[in-house]
Amino acid sequence: MNKASRNGRTRAGQGDARAPGVVRIIAGRWRGTRLPVPDVEGLRPTTDRVRETLFNWLQPVLPGAQVLDLFAGSGALGLEALSRGADGAVLVERDRTLAGSLVATLERLPGGEAGRVVNADAVAWLARQPVASWDIAFVDPPFAADLWQPALGALLPRMRADAWLYLESPVGAAHPLPTDWHLHRESRSRDVRHALYRRVARPADTLPPDVAGAVPAGG
Repeated sequence: MNKASRNGRTRAGQGDARAPGVVRIIAGRWRGTRLPVPDVEGLRPTTDRVRETLFNWLQPVLPGAQVLDLFAGSGALGLEALSRGADGAVLVERDRTLAGSLVATLERLPGGEAGRVVNADAVAWLARQPVASWDIAFVDPPFAADLWQPALGALLPRMRADAWLYLESPVGAAHPLPTDWHLHRESRSRDVRHALYRRVARPADTLPPDVAGAVPAGG
């Protein structure tokens, strides 16, 4: 998301075109379900093509997973994960209109009680959560707000030992991760990098002080 406010969805370099009225769930038990995209200025859902590629990468680890969609927007990432077999998902969205739309969508989907919507500032909310909470997290903050490092600093200690992390960011932006996070797959459009990382657990006593449970400064 790249909007002047903290939870808009404008993509870097993609102009001022309005968001589509709907996006769709691509596969799984809710396949073909149309998700409303409220008329919120700057809203930009992750495209179908990007989501299809991402979830092809993730499909083997989705069944039973606990998922966090940290800057949820339309909810397309978190809801796709639930549709494909994730056991539960928390969708965090600061914008009240978008959060209300997500609640309404979950209420109308069979099995939608597996999802929970949190209307809150993502970074502040994360700071109150227990450690080792999630298997998969999607991090696609508003590009203009530059929230990757604060979000990752709060998120990574709350990911499980063998967790997966998806980052969407402008091409060329640097977001260093601790050394136990390894790049698994990535793709790029003209302006946006889509990267999936896997956490490879290491004994705590081998972690350097600057990466033990924190993101290094300087991103």
